[in-house]
Formats: sequence, structure tokens, C-alpha cells
Amino acid sequence: MEFRLLIIEDEPDIRLMIEEALSLPGYRITSAEDGQQALQLFSEKEGWDLVVLDLMLPKVDGLTVLRKIREKSTVPVLILSARNGEYEKVLGLEYGADDYITKPFSVIELQARVKAFLRRANEYARSMPERENEAGQTQIRIGDLLIDPGNLTVQKRGEGISLTAKEFDILRLLAGNPSRVYTKIQIYESVWDENFLKDENVINVTIRRLREKIEDNPSAPVYIKTVWGIGYKMGTGEAE
Repeated sequence: MEFRLLIIEDEPDIRLMIEEALSLPGYRITSAEDGQQALQLFSEKEGWDLVVLDLMLPKVDGLTVLRKIREKSTVPVLILSARNGEYEKVLGLEYGADDYITKPFSVIELQARVKAFLRRANEYARSMPERENEAGQTQIRIGDLLIDPGNLTVQKRGEGISLTAKEFDILRLLAGNPSRVYTKIQIYESVWDENFLKDENVINVTIRRLREKIEDNPSAPVYIKTVWGIGYKMGTGEAE
């Protein structure tokens, strides 16, 4: 299987480093040096498996690029952020990024993050019969939600809900074990498929985005319940 990656970075040295680091068997790399070119490339082609996106871009800024990507696609997005750009990282996650990596970063760290994303992409790309044969997955109904792990879809009262891969993985994890309380570390290591990096922003923001999509009232959730001091668990869909 060949994975298609879109690299969006305006600094030539960093862009070249990323291209060389990800020039691996099975990866097809396309690069953009500004936000305008990135949006044009993204619109011209379909079937992207991962976008690596710098936030500080000329012509069209990275957050605008991310917002426009999210208007039409749930492709995984890994954002690149300056070390002191805490606000930008959180804002990027709020806009729909799946994770971030802080500059300066090592080639090994970048490759590990990308490989983790693409392992998930490979799982999602397999046919539904293959997934069902391997896992025997059946639909999960909780309250008004219908979660289909085989088709990777979620409906609420019969209406489809568009989730990113990470949002779906969190929902599937919690719904598959509704009596279990998961710590943030357990959620991160299961969904992001790597060791926890002692930064809870990515989990907190992804949970918040998920609640905004599936809850009638995200400030009083009945599906994704907080267990204070521990983590999260799946609710029944009914107010307590």
C-alpha cells in the first residue's frame, strides 16, 4: 500500500529535512511552500493519508489552511509548532489537528509520529469484511448513538456525525468498554499508539471536540463522562 503525504512548510531547510526523513518505501511525498499552494494541491487531488502542516505560513496562514481542510476532509493532520507556541498548538488542536510536534524535532521523532498515524490509516483502509473477520466487531448502541466499528461511522438519531480518526478511536475505545474508566495516559497510548509525552493538551482538546459533536449539551455531557482525578468513561446517554 502506498501512502500519500502532503508536507506544508515554508522554510526550505526544514522542508527538505522532512522530505528526506519521510522518503521511505511506500510513501509518496508532495510538498507546498505556502498556504495558497497547499490548498490548491489539497483540492486538486484526493486520497491524502496525512498532512504535515506548519502553522506559520505565508500567503495563507496555517490555521486557515487547517480550517479549510477540515471543511471537506477528516484526513489526519500533524501540525508543526515553535517551542514557545503553546497558544498556537492548542488553537491548532481546536481547529481539528490530530497531534502536533514541536520544533526543533529529531528525524527519529518525526518518523515515529508519522508511522503511528499511517498504521492507523492502514487499518482504516482495509475492507470491512477483513476488519469484521479479525475482530468480530458489531455495532454499539448507547443512548441515541449508533457506533459502527466495522464501517467506522457514528450516527445520532439516524443522522451521520463526521469524526476525525482520533475522535472516532476515542469514542470506540470508551464505548467498547463502557464500565471501564480510562486514564489520559491509557487513552493517549491506545489511540495515538505511542508513549505518553506528558502533555495533556492533545487529549483535552480532542475530547472537547468530540463532545461538541456528539453531546446535546457539551458542558453537561451524558456520553463522554469525566471521572475527576482519574480520566474518562462512557456514559449511558442519559442525564444522571
